[in-house]
Amino acid sequence: MNRIVQAMDRSSSVSLSVQLRGALEFGIASGELPSDARLPSVRALAARMKISPVTVSNVYAALQSSGLVEGRVGSGTFVSGGGSRAHDGRFRQLDQQIAELLSLAKSCGVSASELAVRISMASSASPRPLRILMVGNFIDATRAYADELRQHLPEGDEIDAAVLDEIAPNPPKDIDLIIAPKTLLSKTREILPNVEVLGLTLIPNEATRVALASIPPDAKTLAYSYFPGFVTIMKAGILRFAPHVTQLTMKVRDENGLSSAMREADVVIYATGADYLRGALRPEQTAFEYRHTPDVHAIRSEILPAIETCRASLKSTKAAEE
Repeated sequence: MNRIVQAMDRSSSVSLSVQLRGALEFGIASGELPSDARLPSVRALAARMKISPVTVSNVYAALQSSGLVEGRVGSGTFVSGGGSRAHDGRFRQLDQQIAELLSLAKSCGVSASELAVRISMASSASPRPLRILMVGNFIDATRAYADELRQHLPEGDEIDAAVLDEIAPNPPKDIDLIIAPKTLLSKTREILPNVEVLGLTLIPNEATRVALASIPPDAKTLAYSYFPGFVTIMKAGILRFAPHVTQLTMKVRDENGLSSAMREADVVIYATGADYLRGALRPEQTAFEYRHTPDVHAIRSEILPAIETCRASLKSTKAAEE
């Protein structure tokens, strides 16, 4: 939160409310604000940022509506865990089905211990392959995320990539599970309401971190974001991995002064989707993409367990239908 507050820019053409919401959204999506992290109270954050509590309250309400944060009575506002909205409901459903299974086993003369053996034998069978769709804003980056995830999936599972805006008019029908950056969870669930959607944590990739660390201390650096909401968390990331950079200018798409800032910059950092800027650069200028990659820890601790939960749920549904 300290980096986010420090990165807020009152001189930017992007309103403080958009900066704050975007910073929190992308902060959650990048793991800067981890699951179950407690956010400052509305009044505390408003005081730190010197803005109206109403502005902070509206931002928190929007994040809660999108499922990224949750209010806990008497405790405050916390980052939601895992990104799976059906997690708690599935455990309740699991407990109910276990009770029903125990009752059925008893009526069949099967003891609890024998039932456990039968379940163990059934669970050792080959897992049902899943059809997974990775969605994002830009196809090249989304394919890269899918390629990284594919390395961690059980054999047989398939994962493809798609741009969310392109599938919106005709959502796919043969998908078991969808994975999306956490900033796109709400939009993805609107487009595909009947498919489970998992939120993916993204972090700056190694090439980005190395490039940031390699910027000369005296370089005039321009950072450009395609989305206004990304500008603050992008600035916070640059300040984290390149704290030695003292001449940093942030610009967003269509903002006044972009052309002159481009001309004056020694180094240009552009967010994914803005590679078209390279065409306006001089040969002596340095440019690189601020690119993300899936967080391996989040894949192992959040995505893979959720995939197996989905697999078990689909298997249970199919068995009930049969």
